[in-house]
Amino acid sequence: MMEGKILVVDDNKSVLSALEILLQFEYSSIATISNPNQISSFPDLSQIDVVLLDMNFSAGVNTGNEGLYWLKEIKKKAPLTAVIMMTAYGAVELAVQALKEGASDFILKPWNNDKFLATVRAAYMLRKSQKEISKLKQKESNLKQVINQDKNYIIGNSKALTTVLNLTNKVAKTDVNVLITGENGTGKELIARQLHKISPRQNEIFVSVDMGSISENLFESELFGHLKGSFTDAKDDRAGKFEAANGGTLFLDEIGNLSLQMQAKLLSAIQNKVIVRVGSNKPIPVDIRLVCATNGNLEQMVKDGLFREDLLYRINTIPIQVPALRDRGDDILILADFYLKKYSAKYAKHGLRINDIAEEKLMQYAWPGNVRELQHTLERAVILCEGNILKPTDFILNAKPSQPMPTGPQTLEEMEQIMIVNALHSHDGNYSAAAAQLGISRQTLYNKIKKQDNNG
Repeated sequence: MMEGKILVVDDNKSVLSALEILLQFEYSSIATISNPNQISSFPDLSQIDVVLLDMNFSAGVNTGNEGLYWLKEIKKKAPLTAVIMMTAYGAVELAVQALKEGASDFILKPWNNDKFLATVRAAYMLRKSQKEISKLKQKESNLKQVINQDKNYIIGNSKALTTVLNLTNKVAKTDVNVLITGENGTGKELIARQLHKISPRQNEIFVSVDMGSISENLFESELFGHLKGSFTDAKDDRAGKFEAANGGTLFLDEIGNLSLQMQAKLLSAIQNKVIVRVGSNKPIPVDIRLVCATNGNLEQMVKDGLFREDLLYRINTIPIQVPALRDRGDDILILADFYLKKYSAKYAKHGLRINDIAEEKLMQYAWPGNVRELQHTLERAVILCEGNILKPTDFILNAKPSQPMPTGPQTLEEMEQIMIVNALHSHDGNYSAAAAQLGISRQTLYNKIKKQDNNG
């Protein structure tokens, strides 16, 4: 016996009795109605899996219009409920009309019991499948909402920031590719998320990919997916980031860290809007809004032969330059106050405030690490402070990139951090050039900076 709920609507009580007997051994719940007017007040109609609906209820009327009317009413109240029409006066035109109005099938009286049960079973299985699909869609929608939730905020009201947000609002309405540039820690991903949040794709997923953390041998698998057995660790079929973002926004962060070989593969996917999983020959079309970000100078990298010019043109339809924190004036104090409140609550140190001299110190500092550095600085100050007033000595600031390396005692980590900052400053944020100066690979440099940020 199946856990289905069946409702039979027919003015012939003999038919109701016969169908109740026939169906009671197949389904867990059978309900009957002899007057179609009771349909409107039937409790939990949407919970019924299959309705068996007669097409004629008035004596001498065989047009089927009554049945079509009640079919429409049922579909208004319970769109996923399967409805099978029943009539003793069969006509092809009537059956076609019923199917157009949403009926699942059409049964002629008198019926063959086996065929009747098979028809009801097919309608029930269809209803069951539709319910599962509906649940999956709801789960998918809920998951997208959770993934797309903003964990950070764009805070500030400086002219530099307002200009960027105004441009973001204009661009968001379109579907063009966007390249977001700016120093480390300026909030490039926040701008990308804002683009998605107010775009026509806002109800779809936002997928963020840190291109600097993807090794070259896993690049295709991560972005385009793979089939089971296509390489040693491919134990299952897996969709890549392009497929995951289908219908939504794909954010490729630190795109300047890609090798030329990886750039060529990415360019092909962007141009053709088609990807192929590793181990497969089947092309898969993808519909994404592409947003990229970099802290490097891609135009200079093109001149240096480190970045493909055709790829730059593809991703750079609209450029958005995120301002450095030092160019945002009083936003420094607005952000400092935000993080002060956040970490005061987190570490149960209520009533903290920053004195005027300390605020002046924060305003005069160059903030090479931008908002991320300010955030870490405030968290550190809140943790280490001993009173309710944060003084200049409570804020431990790194040496400015323009300053020479201190000659006093330094830890190895501190020396490494200063060398990295100076190298990046010397080459205007160009990772490749900075890595070459330091004698390490671009991937190693990127990983060291990530480690410093996480430890900051």
